[in-house]
Amino acid sequence: MENRRSPAALSLLVFGAGTGTLSAEIAASRLIAPYFGSSTIVWANLIGLVLAALAVGYWLGGRLADRRPDPRLLGAIVLSAALWVALTPFVARPFLDATVRNLDSASAGAVIGSFFAVLLLFAPAVIVLGMVSPFAIRLALTDVETAGAIAGRFYALSTIGSLLGTFLPALVTIPLVGTQRTLLGTAVVLALTSAILLGRRALFAAAAVAALVLVPPGAVKAEPGLLHEEESTHQFVQVVERPDGRRLLRLNEGVAVHSVWREDTVLTGGVWDAFLALPPLVERPLRSVAILGNAGGTTARALGVFYPRADVDGVELDPAVSAAGFRYFGMGDNPRLRVHDADARPFLRATDRRYDLIVVDAYHQPYVPFYLATREFFALARERLAPGGILALNVAGVPGDTSLRDAITGTLRHEFEHVWVWPALRFNSIVLARVDPLPALDGLVADGPERLRPLRELLAQQAFAVAERAARPWTDDRAPVEWVTDRMIVEYAASGGELDEDFLPTRP
Repeated sequence: MENRRSPAALSLLVFGAGTGTLSAEIAASRLIAPYFGSSTIVWANLIGLVLAALAVGYWLGGRLADRRPDPRLLGAIVLSAALWVALTPFVARPFLDATVRNLDSASAGAVIGSFFAVLLLFAPAVIVLGMVSPFAIRLALTDVETAGAIAGRFYALSTIGSLLGTFLPALVTIPLVGTQRTLLGTAVVLALTSAILLGRRALFAAAAVAALVLVPPGAVKAEPGLLHEEESTHQFVQVVERPDGRRLLRLNEGVAVHSVWREDTVLTGGVWDAFLALPPLVERPLRSVAILGNAGGTTARALGVFYPRADVDGVELDPAVSAAGFRYFGMGDNPRLRVHDADARPFLRATDRRYDLIVVDAYHQPYVPFYLATREFFALARERLAPGGILALNVAGVPGDTSLRDAITGTLRHEFEHVWVWPALRFNSIVLARVDPLPALDGLVADGPERLRPLRELLAQQAFAVAERAARPWTDDRAPVEWVTDRMIVEYAASGGELDEDFLPTRP
């Protein structure tokens, strides 16, 4: 019994529990992302509930250790956490599927659904793992005079284990073997750790969990027409094909479609077509375009058809998305497209090119990366525009609420003299910014490809100028994007609003 109370054995147990806790948390973020996304509110639910579960675990572990300071009980606690983590990937998917189906709105469901998903799927294991450190401290104490040193050592080891549990899954195991096998590997580590106190029986449990690694993960979100899915370093990527032949690119929760492909046409009827109406606003023939948020290359592919002389820099953060674009969305059809696997703002800062048109389509609907909605970013974009060039942003919203759009346009007005809004779709507005005044829109209807004339007519009829500057523009230091967006989608869902598809008049 005494060897099981040895500082070395207990130290290893604490280290393993710390590793398992954060590894489970990182895997949890990937497990729920295909259903609820990876927005700030989802991460807040995840981190907040994990911290609350740890607090409960610390309290329970301390009380239980005082009542029954038995090393075998501590080993059983760690083994129970291992078994819970091992079962999680197998029960999570039917549970998450049912949760999403029973929510009125996928956007509002991200707030509620992610909370209960983490609470029911992961909080129990974290509570149990939180019990380990105070329990181990109680077992290791032999002299009150060394209590501080023992507690400090154990919590340091737990934190070091947490660091390993954070970076190893994020950088190695999830990209290499996926979320399911990462969770199973975490369970194996915990079961092996429990064997320090339980002996041979825990080794049998570890072997049984290890055997589950052989179970193929299968489709994360199986549905008719599924062509491809993967968990990249950045997100969950899925490609589906509809009965009419359309291919759709979805990321994370799949509320928004990020690219569309049709075999017979480059026009989609979606927001990507709206960008094709903008080149006549440039004062010279279109020669250079930057698409920040290229995704599967829907806009770039269409530019290759309607403006074949324009060089296009397609900037996409996730190489897995670009690979899907070449394989499933005809991204290679435009020979003048150059794809850059980079974040939008660092790319724009590093390049010395000047563009006739800069398209910002990197807003993962409905959430906006804050650093792409600030004065500093808009000042950088202005520097990268050629004379007479235009900055165009795809800004999502909900009917009746223009708060997000107003904040962005009001901030833009601090860097651009002329800002226009084209409410092209029910959930999407194209925001245009230019140093010089826009030419008369009515006179542009006849310019450009005839097939795009309905788009230019729509632009001329609907676009309006923004005169007001924001009293407090968004900056890199302060840009409350998530607060504005979360309030907007929650209020819309509470009013009974639902997401549906909108189409531009060019839809074939």
